[in-house]
Amino acid sequence: MPDTAPALAAARLQAKDLSASYSSRAPILEDLSVAIPDRELTVIVGPNACGKSTLLKTLARLQPATRGQVVLDGKAIHRQPSRSVARRLAILPQTATAPEGLTVRDLVARGRTPYQSALRQWSHQDATAVAEALELTDMTQHAERPLDTLSGGQRQRAWIAMALAQDTDILLLDEPTTYLDLPHQIELLKLIARLNRDTGRTVAMVLHDINLAARFATCVIALKDGKVHRQGSAQEVITEDIMRSVFGLACRIIPDPVHGTPHVIPE
Repeated sequence: MPDTAPALAAARLQAKDLSASYSSRAPILEDLSVAIPDRELTVIVGPNACGKSTLLKTLARLQPATRGQVVLDGKAIHRQPSRSVARRLAILPQTATAPEGLTVRDLVARGRTPYQSALRQWSHQDATAVAEALELTDMTQHAERPLDTLSGGQRQRAWIAMALAQDTDILLLDEPTTYLDLPHQIELLKLIARLNRDTGRTVAMVLHDINLAARFATCVIALKDGKVHRQGSAQEVITEDIMRSVFGLACRIIPDPVHGTPHVIPE
């Protein structure tokens, strides 16, 4: 474990001896312990089927743990009221869907659901949160457009705006750059990095592109066979030895000529 471990002990979101599986299949996560560092932009990497998406879903209580537990703010998450959890933690799944014809504003407004009840209907606070989320994601000018008229990058920003409108301190994103071309991937990751930096939100996301992970992450978690293989800075995690042991990839690591972050060149 890297020398950042002591600082993670008090992290708001943690998994302790966590195991998870689907139906009767073998465990996808097995005795996994990890802490998501507060106010950092954490990227989870690893080979296919190593448990990256399952970890995010289990952290967000979308996937039940078969053993161990997820801890949010010092308490087991499964023992906390759903509405309370949803006001502190938001997740954007990889395959988010919305009804046909739904406008961007209507989608973003759905982020306010945890604050609605029979006694509390739509309020000025809700309207302000939606407006701020649209502005943060540069989607105000598209607010009245149906989602199905947007480009892929615009749709992803709209979904992120919905998660921001939920007004949580912790944001989990499962492969937010899927199906986007490289320019739109960069644009979206710059947005996420800016939100982390400017609002102080804790962000954890799954990415497949190791070089983009190295460029944007302040913390990297490498998974292998359902367990944390290594956690730390990009320089600590994205090394030739770890790329070989986690991905089976023979490579050279050089400094990125623009950003100075680790850059993987397969042999």
